[in-house]
Amino acid sequence: MCLAVPAKIIIIEEMHAWVETMGVRQRVNIQLIDSPILGDYILVHAGFAIEKIDPEQFRFLNKTLYEMLEGTGNE
Repeated sequence: MCLAVPAKIIIIEEMHAWVETMGVRQRVNIQLIDSPILGDYILVHAGFAIEKIDPEQFRFLNKTLYEMLEGTGNE
């Protein structure tokens, strides 16, 4: 099973971007998505931005991820 994590683009550097997920920042490749801009919400898998999502999807997925982590005792 694969898991894509919701993230927000906070810095763009040519073919890469810095994104933030649950307070954690990471550098990801953005070549697979069209015209990324600051503030875009995306799904990240294995270091690649794979899809843009809207703010409502981001909030839902972020909430779901937090709930999953609370259920495992990993906060």
